[in-house]
Amino acid sequence: MTFALNDEQKMVIDTVRRFIHDELKPLEDEVEETGRLDPEKAKRIHEKSKALGLYAMNIADELGGGGLNTVDRMLCEEQFGHTTDILIRRAFGNVYEALLACQGEQVERWLKPTVRGDRTCAIAITESGAGSDAQGIKTHAKKTDSGWVLNGSKHFISDGEWSDFFLVSARTGEKDISLFMVDKGLPGFTVGKDQKMMGLRGTPHLELFFDNVPLEPVAMLGEQGQGFKMAMGVLGVVRLGQVGARAVGKACHVLELMTAYANERRQFGQRIGDFQLVQQMLADSVMEINASRLMVLHTAAMIDAGIDARDWIAMVKVHASEMLGRVVDRGVQLFGGMGFCKELPIERYYRDARVYRIFDGTSEIHRTVIARSVLKRGAALFDIHR
Repeated sequence: MTFALNDEQKMVIDTVRRFIHDELKPLEDEVEETGRLDPEKAKRIHEKSKALGLYAMNIADELGGGGLNTVDRMLCEEQFGHTTDILIRRAFGNVYEALLACQGEQVERWLKPTVRGDRTCAIAITESGAGSDAQGIKTHAKKTDSGWVLNGSKHFISDGEWSDFFLVSARTGEKDISLFMVDKGLPGFTVGKDQKMMGLRGTPHLELFFDNVPLEPVAMLGEQGQGFKMAMGVLGVVRLGQVGARAVGKACHVLELMTAYANERRQFGQRIGDFQLVQQMLADSVMEINASRLMVLHTAAMIDAGIDARDWIAMVKVHASEMLGRVVDRGVQLFGGMGFCKELPIERYYRDARVYRIFDGTSEIHRTVIARSVLKRGAALFDIHR
């Protein structure tokens, strides 16, 4: 199997790469220093991205999206890893595939406006007592004559500040979990504080509180009791792209900086790149990055072929997130004292990389998933030749 790029793929990647270089990278330092993205600048990159056809690339073209398959999306996601999280969210959109379950008036009310970029959505699953255990949520919705009443809370909701509605998971029965589209501003819906993070500067992570929030019947996405399955479907693609592919992109960017520095920095009368231990850092990074890249693309190809790739997504989540951590750690070490200074972006990348082993399921949880699968279904499950 080969993943050689065709001319169309090269054109898309080049367009995304140039957009990131010209429009997004100039904003990185301001976001890092202020901890926020200026609304006017957010609007500008949003509009420019839409004009180039780069918004909502994961959604079918008949709905107004870019219509990319999974492999092509991962190629773009890798490029996204070269810049800051909040800039990617504002420029390219965060249109969750779960919205494709919209029917009837839901299509015009939530789906199409989100694909157009007129509305912004965030997914709200995580709770203080239910992080990796998405089935352990306490938020619940009770059926009424006029629809539903929602009670509970969520936290660590990325992009909550910019979103005007949320995909909220809630219990609708003793064992049922359903998804609801909850508009910001409904009675009883309160947005709490922004939880400041070690990294990911500029990306808000909010608390949400629901106190007898009235929901219309049309607010339920899909069928009752199918919410957990839908949410896991969303998170699978998120793990592959926003974690796996972006980790590859971030590691590549760090490696580029390491290589340039190893060629120009001189110690003891020679380039530090001539020292074997520095060469080992570079070589190990190249090998690990390419291994993760091939895992991402292989898994994406499985999805495009209609093959269940959940176990492979778990492997990608662990391998790519931990690979990124090792590469940025080498980057700090190679740059020495300057790598620890805020004057260079290496320390920022080091901070940002740490959460990759935590969000969207910790490494420990995914290792458990992988081990249980191989114990239950056999090692042949992971043999790509079978």
